[in-house]
Amino acid sequence: MSQKREKFRQLAESRTTKALEAIARIGNLSNRQVYEYEEAEVRKIIRALREAVVEVEARFETPRVRKSGFKL
Repeated sequence: MSQKREKFRQLAESRTTKALEAIARIGNLSNRQVYEYEEAEVRKIIRALREAVVEVEARFETPRVRKSGFKL
């Protein structure tokens, strides 16, 4: 396996695990015995998470185009 592929796999696994753990911690906020919140706040959190996922998907679907200076 190439070094780039191996590095991708290592970082992808590590970062995805951390992201999933962070999402689980956000889910812990749902405990109404410990926290008080409004539904509008929950919707805002969920919207932010969904938008972040959409952004990540878009970055994988559309490769970045590097601008190589000005041309006519």
